[in-house]
Amino acid sequence: MMFELKERDGLARICELTTRHGKVSTPALLPVVNPNYLTITPAEMRDRFGVQALITNSYIIKNTEELRVRALENGVHSVLCFDGTVMTDSGTFQDHVYGSRQIDPQEIVKFQADIGSDIGTILDVFSEPGFTKEEATRAVDVTVERAKAAMAVKGDMLLAGPVQGGLHGELRQRCAKELSALDMHVHPIGGVVPLLESYKYQDLVSVIVESKKGLDPSRPVHLFGAGHPMVFPLAVLLGCDMFDSASYAKYAREDRMMFSTGTRLLGDLRTLPCHCPMCSRTSVEELKQMSKMERTKRLAEHNLHTCLHEIEVVKNAIHEGSIWELVEMRARAHPMLLEALKALAKHKGFLERFEPASRRAAFFYCGPESYDRPTVTRYQERCYTRYRKPKTRVLVGFEEGAKPYSRTYKGAIDAVTRHVDASFIVASFFGPVPVELDEYYPIAQSVIPKEVDAEVKDKMLAVMENHAHGHGYPLALMWEGEGTLEFLQEMIPGSPGAFDLDKLRCRAVLDMQFGKGAGDILEGKKIELVKSQRTGKIRNVLINGLHALSMRASDGRFTLKLEGAKLLMEVLPPPHMRVVTEDEPADFARKGNNVFAKFVTECDPEIRPGDDVMVVNTKGELAAVGRTLMNREEMLAFKRGIAVRVKDSED
Repeated sequence: MMFELKERDGLARICELTTRHGKVSTPALLPVVNPNYLTITPAEMRDRFGVQALITNSYIIKNTEELRVRALENGVHSVLCFDGTVMTDSGTFQDHVYGSRQIDPQEIVKFQADIGSDIGTILDVFSEPGFTKEEATRAVDVTVERAKAAMAVKGDMLLAGPVQGGLHGELRQRCAKELSALDMHVHPIGGVVPLLESYKYQDLVSVIVESKKGLDPSRPVHLFGAGHPMVFPLAVLLGCDMFDSASYAKYAREDRMMFSTGTRLLGDLRTLPCHCPMCSRTSVEELKQMSKMERTKRLAEHNLHTCLHEIEVVKNAIHEGSIWELVEMRARAHPMLLEALKALAKHKGFLERFEPASRRAAFFYCGPESYDRPTVTRYQERCYTRYRKPKTRVLVGFEEGAKPYSRTYKGAIDAVTRHVDASFIVASFFGPVPVELDEYYPIAQSVIPKEVDAEVKDKMLAVMENHAHGHGYPLALMWEGEGTLEFLQEMIPGSPGAFDLDKLRCRAVLDMQFGKGAGDILEGKKIELVKSQRTGKIRNVLINGLHALSMRASDGRFTLKLEGAKLLMEVLPPPHMRVVTEDEPADFARKGNNVFAKFVTECDPEIRPGDDVMVVNTKGELAAVGRTLMNREEMLAFKRGIAVRVKDSED
């Protein structure tokens, strides 16, 4: 199996999964197909809906004589008349619901291999959300043992090992780690159907996150039984790659229509609020007058179109860097989804490790939950631990204003500086923002309403108070116009300052981006700045006559040049901002080639996707500089795909 990361927005990712029957772009929905009841045929799914992969139940095939014979003789693809990727389930749910039906764990895996399944599934033990820790532990232990035994009979079939453990986070993690240690290929998260059916999305969040913490990040994660489009954005945000469900057909048989915001009974509709191919050519009245069989097929088509369309919406959000905004907007569709969204705040530390350094899209405020995004937390933490205040006695604060702050408050800054040497911050949504960081992501690249929710105001105040207690200035005050100038004249004898915004900006961005102390590469050097003639913004930084850094207009961060990397290596000890690769691949990187994950031997744990880094060989010698697509744990796990896109090298 090949599973390659193509694009990402945090844990949400677009990957390419390669099986014996072709490639599947994830996130992907695998429609459930019951060969005994084909509401929509697999051939139609492929030709009319563009479905690349589907899932069917090997237990049903094995226990239906005519299907079993055909599958063993000609293969499951022939039985389904489908030439794409076929995943098979083992009958775990049937075994759980109808416990009297005995299924041999190894026999069912071998049967899946014998009928040519691309991805087979072990017979895991379903763990109900209400299981005690002892019951869930037994389920995990048996699941892992069955997974180990399945390795001997799977042949060359890809094998899926579901993560069980009920609502016990430590068991989910243990199960995930033990399954990741085996030569498996896909990891479904099992035992979640009861949570989905009862709208317990907050528990679902916990189950997914705890499972992800223990799973190998280089393997696709499948959320079993999740087929409603309401769930897709949230699940993808948390790192799920594949989904399956028979809901598209089951709901249709009950005259229910699926939408991205919920489910509606056909009988309650007066018009069809949808423009899918089915809805575009019919009406509510026409549907009601159809025979039950025809209406079921039409509604199933609508439901499948809706599900697949939402997957594409999610993919586009990943591409443009707006997955958080999509999730927050979709969460307003159901109170329990909103509850789940709020629960993400508990997992900010884990989510931050995968959060990109910056995004293509601006940060859009969608509600009070936006304040708990990892991007906000990261800025606050780094501003507190990495930013080094200038050596001034006075701090002047401004209320939130138009961006860029340095332009909005230029008159006040100049007036204060004419009298005293001071530093300046803005009390922003993100926390205290030194004016020299007003172009840095996400400060400038954000859209925040003038009036935010009361709970956000309280959080903002708490952050500012925390900063005030540790700012270290002898005198701090808020700007109040002429009154502030008069107060300063009374308190401090006249000693004009030298507020050099450009130098302060370069130093602050270096510290924030690469780590505290990175700004020291400017000390004692000849610094030349090349600015945009149109905007006046810094474009290039030359240090001692050599091009060391370029400042990106898109996010206010530096693109690292080789000369800049050499200077950083002098002030930042290993492993800071370094990706270590095998010596031969390092030589390739030195010639301008990208660094592939399978050659990475070590990496700074603080590196995040989108960071500018230094590529070094095993001796610590600089080979190239580039931008990461992965964090440390992903680089050390993936065997395919680019870890660092090289931007500058020796050759």
